[in-house]
Amino acid sequence: MATPGNRKFLGRLSLPERNYVAEALRTETVGGVLLLVAAVAALLLTNTPLGDTYNDVRDFSFGPESLHLHLSVGAWAQDGLLTIFFFVAGIELKRELVAGELRDPKAAALPVIAAVCGMAVPALVYVVVSLSGGGSLDGWAVPTATDIAFALAVLAVIGTALPASLRAFLLTLAVVDDLFAILIIAVFFTTNINVVALVLSFVGLAVFWGLLRLGVRGWYVYLPLAVVIWAFMHASGVHATVAGVAMGLMLRCTVREGEEHSPGERIEHLVRPVSAGLAVPLFALFAAGVSISGGAVADVFTKPETLGVVLGLVIGKTIGVFGGSWLAARFTKAELNDELAWADVLAVASLAGIGFTVSLLIGELAFTDDPLLADEVKAAVLIGSVLAAVFASVLLKLRNNKYKKLYEEEERDEDQDGVPDIYELDQPDYHLRMAAIYEEKAAEHRRLAEAAAASQRTDGDGPA
Repeated sequence: MATPGNRKFLGRLSLPERNYVAEALRTETVGGVLLLVAAVAALLLTNTPLGDTYNDVRDFSFGPESLHLHLSVGAWAQDGLLTIFFFVAGIELKRELVAGELRDPKAAALPVIAAVCGMAVPALVYVVVSLSGGGSLDGWAVPTATDIAFALAVLAVIGTALPASLRAFLLTLAVVDDLFAILIIAVFFTTNINVVALVLSFVGLAVFWGLLRLGVRGWYVYLPLAVVIWAFMHASGVHATVAGVAMGLMLRCTVREGEEHSPGERIEHLVRPVSAGLAVPLFALFAAGVSISGGAVADVFTKPETLGVVLGLVIGKTIGVFGGSWLAARFTKAELNDELAWADVLAVASLAGIGFTVSLLIGELAFTDDPLLADEVKAAVLIGSVLAAVFASVLLKLRNNKYKKLYEEEERDEDQDGVPDIYELDQPDYHLRMAAIYEEKAAEHRRLAEAAAASQRTDGDGPA
């Protein structure tokens, strides 16, 4: 039994948070399926006679050279389309900080510690493996990221009715992951800085912020401004996706009087389908195209850099997230939800080992001077993600019957008012509605009983 002051780890979400998580993950799940399709298509195109055509399309360049925007199709997908993904990530992070799981520092400690450990341990695994084999340390950040869309696609495929609290924990892990990933990209993968372009980008961000504070509305104002900010950030030498996160963090995610949804939530609702359904799958289509053969797969497990990526994702992520969660719960005296077990945390931790979108991006940035090794690292990301998905699927399947019962309990709505019954047990109106429903059923059964008795008397009075 919990003592006074103890908190529940992975406890039931509030109704608004549950609804938000359900809506967000529904879109991400669909996007994850599209992401899988795009990745498979990229692999098929690369490893068939269409490979040359695929490479020609990916390497075709266009755009104004004077603005440093004469980029290949693959680079446009990496620097442009992923900015949309990180814009949504910025909004998610802002919402989590002001209205979600991260708004309470004590409650935020658990997922944040789990996420930090879930990034530090894979990096450490990579460094140890790479050093022991005499490999390059440049790829230390590759296995640190979690791909929420890919993870949810795996859940959709294996049909696991994961409880809302575990899904929310996975989403929060991914949000914190994205934040640290963009910090890693900005700090460690920025070399030559164009100060003038960077200052102009910051000026654009200041204008963006000022317009938001003044309440100016209209996509025709913000979209051109966002493109200008992005272009200057790209020209500055800082990775252009940083601009997306910065703009996402500026949006207001608190609801004011007379509003049903905050501006951040409204914009996220509009942009998330574009990110999950178009931007990320197109990035995967041009980033996941690596040559896969028996020899190439064997090389993944023999080269220190690629082996470090695989082990970092499969083992490092699992140990990091699970160990961080256990330590955080242990030292904050937060008790695990009575309906769940630490095996469930282990399953989610292994699911966090599915690193795809951001891992592929960091892999390209880490080995820009060695395209062959960059492709081998991409193959390692794919293989590590698949192995993590298989491992997580086995663990989740072992508990699937338990999850189904919890999920059904969370979704039950016997009074049919659109709100799950589990959130109304302390409301008198709910019990009065249920009493009326049962009284109506009882009256119907009494009527049926009287009809059956009358039928039996009629049959008994008939001729022998």
